[in-house]
Amino acid sequence: MLYLNLLILAISLNNIQSWALENELLQYKFALDYIQIPWHFLAMPFLYMFLIHYLNLAKKSYKILKVIIPVFLLLIVSQISFVIYYSDTVSNENLAYTYERYTSFEEIFSLVTSLSIFAYSFYILYKKEKLFPKILSYDNLKWIYTFFMLTTVGYVLWILALIIKISMNFTGFIFSYYPLRIYTTVLIYWLGYQGLKQIRVLKERKNIRKSLLIDLNGDFSVDTIKLSSEEQFSENLTERQKEQFNEIDSFIRAKKKFLLPKYTLQHLSSDTELSSSTLSLIINNVAKKSFTDYLNEMRIEQAKVLLLDSNYANYTITSIGLESGFNSKSTFYTAFKKHTGYTPFEFKNVSLAVN
Repeated sequence: MLYLNLLILAISLNNIQSWALENELLQYKFALDYIQIPWHFLAMPFLYMFLIHYLNLAKKSYKILKVIIPVFLLLIVSQISFVIYYSDTVSNENLAYTYERYTSFEEIFSLVTSLSIFAYSFYILYKKEKLFPKILSYDNLKWIYTFFMLTTVGYVLWILALIIKISMNFTGFIFSYYPLRIYTTVLIYWLGYQGLKQIRVLKERKNIRKSLLIDLNGDFSVDTIKLSSEEQFSENLTERQKEQFNEIDSFIRAKKKFLLPKYTLQHLSSDTELSSSTLSLIINNVAKKSFTDYLNEMRIEQAKVLLLDSNYANYTITSIGLESGFNSKSTFYTAFKKHTGYTPFEFKNVSLAVN
């Protein structure tokens, strides 16, 4: 959470500084006529630090801030030294031009460094999923992938602004940064909302899972039941099918297999040593429903218990749905409405009002 807040702060300070400089709120207020702290230099390092901590990879990853912070401070000292040195040797007009040229080289350096860290962060996220299976059992990380895509657009706008600045010989270029400033402002609001929401859901899911005394870190249990597959099944319901269905049902409930979002007939086949087609026939004939609807009914019953439990009164509907075995909020709402006639929120309110 700390590094996510620092990332948002770095982008915010950069935008506020640009607005203040454009409106001449900082010039001539200090001994220095100009000062542009390169806050943008810190954004991607903070993203990297947030990522490795969120994915529980911090102990295995390089603490990049050990290098970035000293370089950041060196950039500020160099910029101040530059202005002090040239302020006594050139006119104000020439100083402004020289200063913009200097900060442009500094900005290019920041852009290259930032892009490198951004690319490496994405490499960690995309190529090293085997290193963080635990977090993947709580969060599919789609929101982080979306942030990377949105940030790519921001980099394109930044590069275009720099190209225009250089092509205009460092004068009259300020308009080229307007799209970037607007875009990054919207982006930090989105990131703040998504980050707070996802971290809350993550904590809630961990608490729910801990209270249910289950371990669903993405691995399917090796526990199996052995059901005879010698008997050939017809379209007619048989007592044998009922017996096997009861064994299957007891196994799924006892092992809480329905809480696994990706549990399929193929997984059940491995657990029971019956073919997927045979299992499908048994469930359809006895339960009178598809395997998906059969599992979803169990998931909905679990969700009902959690929705009415006072220990989770302030928990999000999303957390409860995901920990009940659904793979997304929308799937949970659709299935719950289909089976109960209510949305989860409506069911909770109606049930609590009755009680």
